[in-house]
Amino acid sequence: MAAESLSGFLDIRAAAPFLVAAVAFYFLVEQLSYHRKKGPLPGPPLVVPFLGSVAPMIRDPTGYWDAQAARAKKSGAGLAADFLVGRFIVFIRDSELSQRVFANVRPDAFHLIGHPFGKKLFGEHNLIYMFGEEHKDLRRRIAPNFTPRALSTYAALQQRVILAHLRRWLDRSAAEGGRAFPIRVPCRDMNLETSQTVFAGPYLTGEARRRFERDYNLFNVGLMALPVDLPGFAFRRARQGVARLVRTLGACARESKARMRAGGEPECLVDYWMQDTLREMEEAAAAGRPPPAHTDDEEIGGFMFDFLFAAQDASTSSLCWAVSALDAHPEVLARVRAEVSAVWSPESGEPITAEEIQAMRYTQAVAREVVRHRPPATLVPHIAGEAFELTEWYTVPKGAIVFPSVYESSFQGFPEAEAFDPERFFSESRREDVAFKRNFLAFGAGPHQCLGQRYALNHLVLFLALFVSVVDFRRERTPGCDDPVYMPTIVPKDGCAVHLAQRCAKFPTF
Repeated sequence: MAAESLSGFLDIRAAAPFLVAAVAFYFLVEQLSYHRKKGPLPGPPLVVPFLGSVAPMIRDPTGYWDAQAARAKKSGAGLAADFLVGRFIVFIRDSELSQRVFANVRPDAFHLIGHPFGKKLFGEHNLIYMFGEEHKDLRRRIAPNFTPRALSTYAALQQRVILAHLRRWLDRSAAEGGRAFPIRVPCRDMNLETSQTVFAGPYLTGEARRRFERDYNLFNVGLMALPVDLPGFAFRRARQGVARLVRTLGACARESKARMRAGGEPECLVDYWMQDTLREMEEAAAAGRPPPAHTDDEEIGGFMFDFLFAAQDASTSSLCWAVSALDAHPEVLARVRAEVSAVWSPESGEPITAEEIQAMRYTQAVAREVVRHRPPATLVPHIAGEAFELTEWYTVPKGAIVFPSVYESSFQGFPEAEAFDPERFFSESRREDVAFKRNFLAFGAGPHQCLGQRYALNHLVLFLALFVSVVDFRRERTPGCDDPVYMPTIVPKDGCAVHLAQRCAKFPTF
């Protein structure tokens, strides 16, 4: 027995040099591969085998991406290279190069992925991964969800949910003696209920909404976790949560089809969608053709999840930054309050109409400046399906993940870009929204530009109008409180802690 143990130990010792040599060879090959792909780009001289820079990215995402931006800026190239979990990456700071990526989303160039491991996380039925005519056809079908009539329907729903949550915030403040509390999570909860109500309307029961919230929270955690798709890991729980969410939304689509087929009036986004979908299905049936593509209930549920993801965390980010910006700029707050009070009063007993929203031109400029100054989704990852000549001197290798930074673009071109200045979008003489349109990339560009940007801006305008009308607030400012942190979109470091008190004599109800 002892002889066998000694023999085994000697075998291990004999194999050790070969193991060390194999590890050293793997390390050398990985370094050579990284440097070949990096070419003239700035980047770390050596990378940790397989993991690369994933540890600093997870530990401090803000610091990591700031370092990439600084490296790209210092080099003058507008680009920087690194290595993450077995993937070569290219960070893009330059706006024109980001535009070039957005304009070339196609099978033989760049594929939008939304997240470095998004296909596993979001599922297959996803707008993000579509190209060409199929993608154009689906966007055409989705467009009626964002007509002026549809947006007007949503505005009434949005205001009821916003006011209900503002009432809860004020009650909490009163119960806690006016103590400041962070509004990030309350904003997230408000936005989730808004999205559920606007997108799925009457088709989600109370219990379904509670399950929905639990699964969406699992998804949020998974977005920021290591991509370990094994039982017990956050990434696996997130993937399972997304599958349940898609099934739930698919059931909503099925119920909406039945109600629209019976002649019901649209009450939410899925109703507007299914109304047009049923018309196309009936036309196809009458002509003896098969049903149009992308009309299956669960497939539609997957597309609805795309809307939910786009609306939820990005909007939470913008609402927090809007409150912080108004507190930091009392002159802007005073102008917003004056403009809103000129067209709407909390005592009116009526919601803000679509015409009144259009009349709030300065408040709309504030909303656009919030999104420019602090774009919620700072990076829009794409993968190179084939090698792509991004500049005359650099070709992105096939399989590389590129990260166009819409955050960095927001601070290029615009005069005094670091300043929060709504006048840039309000002043007829400045018209920076036109002059620097190619630097305003918060809603993307090219074939995958955000379909719901009008809805997103309306939501921010409505929140601003209601918030400043019914709430007196004061930001609790502490050192570094407005430093951006990833959650997963960027939010103030302290969660935007504010003191709240009721401003209006009578809280609005309608």
